[in-house]
Amino acid sequence: MTTTPVQHAAPGTRTRRTRLPWQRVPIWALMLLACFLSVVPFYLMFVWASHPSAEVFTFPPHLWFGDALARNWQGLMQVTDGQAPRQFWNSLYIALVSTLTTLFFCSLAGYAFAMYDFRGKAALFAFILGTMLIPPLVMDIPSFLVMNNVLGWVGEPRALWVPGMANAFGIFLMRQYIMSALPRELIEAARMDGATEFGIYRQVVLPLIRPILATLGVVTFVGAWNNFKGALIMKLSEPDTMTLPLSLRRLGGGATNVNVDWGAIMMLVVITVIPLLIVFLLASRQVISGLTSGAVKD
Repeated sequence: MTTTPVQHAAPGTRTRRTRLPWQRVPIWALMLLACFLSVVPFYLMFVWASHPSAEVFTFPPHLWFGDALARNWQGLMQVTDGQAPRQFWNSLYIALVSTLTTLFFCSLAGYAFAMYDFRGKAALFAFILGTMLIPPLVMDIPSFLVMNNVLGWVGEPRALWVPGMANAFGIFLMRQYIMSALPRELIEAARMDGATEFGIYRQVVLPLIRPILATLGVVTFVGAWNNFKGALIMKLSEPDTMTLPLSLRRLGGGATNVNVDWGAIMMLVVITVIPLLIVFLLASRQVISGLTSGAVKD
């Protein structure tokens, strides 16, 4: 009869104890509470958009959908003079163009700073990082003067997306990710195979940096979609150029306005939020991968 020797832990070492399921209950409860607090406002927003204006702020609040969805849509078209679809397109156009141009130019610049060696590289990158220290509010008046007196773009959507095509944050983010994710040997091997420089960028670099592209894309899209201050400064207040944030502010009419169609406003809020939810859901996996890259040590 054989006996199994008893293994004793070395002096000074701690034995790993298995965590019982009931010990995880507080963590699960905290996570459920955080999810509940995050989801409930969105749920109530959709619910209230389906109720008449007079019932939006009733107490206790409605917790299930009503039958006034079509009525609120008609009210929205009435208070916006039928411009709600145009305002949605204006916001979508600015957000999409801002996102695509930012991803293209920032990834190009980040790739150049990460993989190329040229004179003045360190000084130029330091200057780009230095621009991140300038408060955005300081640039509002100079930006307006340039757009109005030099370029004449005030009142045009390109006044919002052209200045941010190659921003310092995007360049820095792309450079850091490319330096950690792409070995130089891979770039050299592509050159030896006869690939052009732009071909390497398009066929080798872009497929490998999709997580950070998704991360920067979501950040840029959300910022451009919600850009109220920029649209206000650049005077995108005409019916054919107004964006959804400006339209929401106009429909609100101020805190003391009692003649507000809250059903129409909630409908416009839903229309404003839906694209953001769709973009995040489509890119959530890539975004999480991009944000956690480098967090786990190999």
